[in-house]
Amino acid sequence: MPRYETGMCGIAAIFAYSASAPRVVVDELLKINQAMIRRGPDGGNYWISNDSCIGLAHRRLAIIDPDSRANQPMVVDQRYWITFNGEIYNYQALRTALMAEGIAFATGSDTEVLLRLYERDGAEMVHKLRGMFALVIWDNFERKLFMARDAFGIKPLYFCDDGRTVRAASTVKALRAGGHAGDFGPDPAGHVGFFLFGSVPEPHTLYADIEALPAGHTLTIRDGGRRRLVSYFNPREILAAPHDCSLAVDLRHHLLDSVRHHFVADVPVGLFLSAGIDSACITALASECQQSDLRTFTLGFEEFVNTKRDEVPLAQLIAKHYKTTSQVERVAQLHFDDALPDIISSMDQPTIDGVNTYFIARAAARSGLKVALSGLGGDEIFAGYDTFYRVPSLSRCLGWIPGLSTLGKGLRVVAAPLMGSMINRKYLSLFEYGGSTAGAYLLGRGLFLPWELPDLMDPDFAAEGWRQLEPLVRLEDTIAGLSSAENRVRLLEICFYMRNQLLRDADWAGMAHSLEIRVPLVDVALFKALAPMLGTDISPTKQDLAATPLSALPPDVRYKRKTGFFVPVERWLNQAENGINDNSQSGLRGWAKRIYMAQIAA
Repeated sequence: MPRYETGMCGIAAIFAYSASAPRVVVDELLKINQAMIRRGPDGGNYWISNDSCIGLAHRRLAIIDPDSRANQPMVVDQRYWITFNGEIYNYQALRTALMAEGIAFATGSDTEVLLRLYERDGAEMVHKLRGMFALVIWDNFERKLFMARDAFGIKPLYFCDDGRTVRAASTVKALRAGGHAGDFGPDPAGHVGFFLFGSVPEPHTLYADIEALPAGHTLTIRDGGRRRLVSYFNPREILAAPHDCSLAVDLRHHLLDSVRHHFVADVPVGLFLSAGIDSACITALASECQQSDLRTFTLGFEEFVNTKRDEVPLAQLIAKHYKTTSQVERVAQLHFDDALPDIISSMDQPTIDGVNTYFIARAAARSGLKVALSGLGGDEIFAGYDTFYRVPSLSRCLGWIPGLSTLGKGLRVVAAPLMGSMINRKYLSLFEYGGSTAGAYLLGRGLFLPWELPDLMDPDFAAEGWRQLEPLVRLEDTIAGLSSAENRVRLLEICFYMRNQLLRDADWAGMAHSLEIRVPLVDVALFKALAPMLGTDISPTKQDLAATPLSALPPDVRYKRKTGFFVPVERWLNQAENGINDNSQSGLRGWAKRIYMAQIAA
């Protein structure tokens, strides 16, 4: 039987769980669904129950020629209805196991596998899934709605609840487009979180009435409103669990296994290729396990030609080495200016990143692709960021000094008015925050510092946002119980930077061009396999990753000093007016203000 895969999609649900709630109307459901048309340009369907208490909708991005039997919302036995966004990479194995138990299938889709698995296991089904997903299932007999999101938060799912009706969708903007999701008042924690981190930390959004279903969680809502939120995956628990560290895990085996699973598709799968080890290794491993011609896509910037920041020469060397069909996309300020309105419109929540992904995804989509692999996640798993040594070093050097935070605050209050525009403003808070892991991480990853917030928004609003968000408490709670300094930083990078910024940016920037971006290094099976080694004396590094392909990476790539991937947004926006060097607007701070104003005005 042929396979019918869903691909990336947009999903929506409205559940009037209270007897006094207005019934679900087609118009609102369709408005929400239509707002996600780029997520699924190949078709859209909806279903509303006979009593109009529940409605589901779906936008489809077909990864292969669709069969009408695999359309969504899908139903089995007139009991379970589903709308689903994502890919279940192990669905064939799950399907085979279910068939061995006598369960019959009408389609070859991963969507029907999800329904049958839920029929058998209920909410516990999520423990068996390998993939990226956001899904909503309605049980017509027990009258309950089940929502789930993948372990690392690769796929988004937002909901709002007015006390009588719950609404869910793949994007914040889609919920707002429905017109009945609340009064859209601001969430102070979401606004403060954006200026602190450069992205809005979940479960917050900019709106008090809309929140994200947290990564690795399920939510069940029954008729009448009774609900249960459950965490089914916590990377801290996996890293903190006792392991036998005496035996090294076969890194190559598990990486190849993940790459193979992420190629599950009946359409060509491309690869994003930079000059870094992560994407180079995925390309190398893909060349070993894929028979068809590989297509790689590299992004370069006109401003960086003939400089050390140009990714193109080394990426082309990698492409030639592994015999891929290479395509280079050069972007200049003119292209950025032309695309800026669409970038802002496509950005579901404000973020200072994602511009590079937007342009490389556009290049892949224009070439006819619907799927591409990314090296996202390599720096988090293999300790590639400078935070892995800067944060522990700073907290170790300063953490022993009693009362340092109070003293540091006093020094900052005195020095800021005198030196704030002459030096990097983070230096002013070095002693105030540098003495703890959480504080040092906030200092390293922070965009604006807490004491700058009253200059960016109403001071009372900023104070309330800080109180609700409690960023230092949240950071410390995330790493509680971990003794390894490396794992403490690893977990912060996974749960904050990767989840709230990198993965979310990959989603909106890919979906802006109806392109599915897959991330083989952000994989549950791979993470669990490597966990016994992470943070130990045999913790795998980037060089261990680089050593996994049979055909070695070119030496210029393998031993290249990590420089990061630069996007000349700051130069494009011309932040330094009249040649004045204002450190208060350095880096992406000016870009953040512009994005923020555009988002709250939308």
